[in-house]
Amino acid sequence: MNDVILDIDLPLKLFIRGKVRNVFDLGDKLLLVASDRISSFDSVMPNGIPDKGKILTQISLFWFTLTKNLIPNHVIAANVDDYPEELKKYRDKLDKRSMLGKKTKGIPIECVVRGYLSGSGWAEYQKSQSVCGIKLPAGLKESDKLPEPIFTPSTKAESGHDINISQKEAADVVGQEVADFLKEKSLAIYNKCAQYADTKGIIIADTKFEFGKVDNQIIIIDEMLTPDSSRFWPKDTYKPGGQQFSYDKQFVRDYLISIKWDKEPPAPPLSDEVVVKTREKYLEAFKRLTGKNDI
Repeated sequence: MNDVILDIDLPLKLFIRGKVRNVFDLGDKLLLVASDRISSFDSVMPNGIPDKGKILTQISLFWFTLTKNLIPNHVIAANVDDYPEELKKYRDKLDKRSMLGKKTKGIPIECVVRGYLSGSGWAEYQKSQSVCGIKLPAGLKESDKLPEPIFTPSTKAESGHDINISQKEAADVVGQEVADFLKEKSLAIYNKCAQYADTKGIIIADTKFEFGKVDNQIIIIDEMLTPDSSRFWPKDTYKPGGQQFSYDKQFVRDYLISIKWDKEPPAPPLSDEVVVKTREKYLEAFKRLTGKNDI
């Protein structure tokens, strides 16, 4: 198995160091490089998942291409051969785990779409029979398919948990016109991609998108429909009424719960078994969705 890349150290101006990505400022462009870090419960684990950054980047690029007719995206190039000359000397650190993107003014809400009742949506439904102010039918079980996908935005927290908000609250943050546009596009992207994934034996239970503005145009940015930002369930084992087998980092969350970690930093290391199995899950999602056998 390949080495784990926990940090991407380049002699470039750092724009932001996220939980997974290091983003470098190239003036009018950004260089996004995905490490193999993995986070859970708002903390980054001390050990990562081999090849995770490559898998996330390649899955995102697949979806950006599939949805480019629905909405423009931030990708300028993802092949190091097409990068500016001064970046090519870092090929070993950038190959398959980076993309050159447009610099945008970020829109400060997370655009969450849920097609199934799980996670914080399920927790909220049990209390109020609604999610983010959207009333749902009585009697739904955990992991049930919703009558139709719903748009459930959240705040974009710099640290700590994102907080679910209503569509009215989202409009208060970004304006009604922008909020309506984000809802329409988020649902359109989810529906197209969920239908595609279904043909590959994967249920996309929920996901989150990020958008930014460039030249007065709203485009989709960051990552897209990865196992980090989505719940992927195999169709052949799907059974509503509880948690599902998944191709995402729910496996990591379950492990951390099983060892009774208090969810306060510092995070504990993942066991070798969890690292190996998480890589297998991410890789399986990549293979099924893209039709490629290796990254």
